[in-house]
Amino acid sequence: MAVYEVFTHPELRRYRASVCSKATLFMFGILVLTFIPPLFVVYRSHGFWQKEAYYREFPAVTFKRDLMIVVELQDSGEYVTYSTYQKYNLLQQERLRVPVIKTREEDSNGDGQADRMVLNIEMPLTDAENVVGVKLLLFYYYRLQKFSSFYMESLGYIEHFSPNPGAELEVFGTLRFRQKQPLNHRGIDTRYNGSLINQTSTFADTYELSTIFRSYSQRNASTMLEDQYKIWKSGRGTGKPFLISATIDYPEDVYLYTPGFWYLIKWGWIQYIAVLFLFIFVFERVKVFIFQNQFVTTHVDRAFKEKKSL
Repeated sequence: MAVYEVFTHPELRRYRASVCSKATLFMFGILVLTFIPPLFVVYRSHGFWQKEAYYREFPAVTFKRDLMIVVELQDSGEYVTYSTYQKYNLLQQERLRVPVIKTREEDSNGDGQADRMVLNIEMPLTDAENVVGVKLLLFYYYRLQKFSSFYMESLGYIEHFSPNPGAELEVFGTLRFRQKQPLNHRGIDTRYNGSLINQTSTFADTYELSTIFRSYSQRNASTMLEDQYKIWKSGRGTGKPFLISATIDYPEDVYLYTPGFWYLIKWGWIQYIAVLFLFIFVFERVKVFIFQNQFVTTHVDRAFKEKKSL
């Protein structure tokens, strides 16, 4: 006659021992080995505490209407220049030319923040002056708000040289954020909110590009004009100025920052629990094996609780 399984139920066993026993000491050791090693495993995998993280944000960028322009002439060492800094203009004397400057900022996506700057400069020249190079320094207000409130004055630099005399330089570029250290995750950061140039100084070296860039390069956060496409046009007509047109985009950028406590906990405990489940699975079977085979002495009650509940 065939035999088949009629009914099954688990058997409950309770292993009892005194507080001062090998079984209690064994269980304490298992408890420590279950919960502590996963912490070290996750920590040593260099992923438990995230010291750095990235986020994206549209910066609030505003052109300060401050600039410095140097137009190099074909005659060796000769140039004409202009700046919105009056002390610099006084130092230049006969090299000073006052250009016509037109600028506007556009908000193409309607979010209330400028996405692009369009700049046009007409530099007056004599017919005998031929332009072979341009250096243009632009100054911006740069603000971030998503995590820490970060404020700074930043730069955009355009430079171009050509062996052929030019009539116009057209530039298309993108203002990008550059950093050497992470930003804070909260608070107000105004370390670099001061003016890059001491406008009250009457010393010529204060306004030299090498002096400005030396100070600017030591910052932990700055901006640069990248992805520059330049078009150099020749054939300047009689009595015509040298033209400079620049279109600078202010795109969404990626920022490195130091996460806060709750961000660390949010990701840290998930990694810990994932490793902890493996340890629990293994040591549960170790405990069953040890107590079933009575490697440590205990008193065994079988199905005691089940009978009592019935």
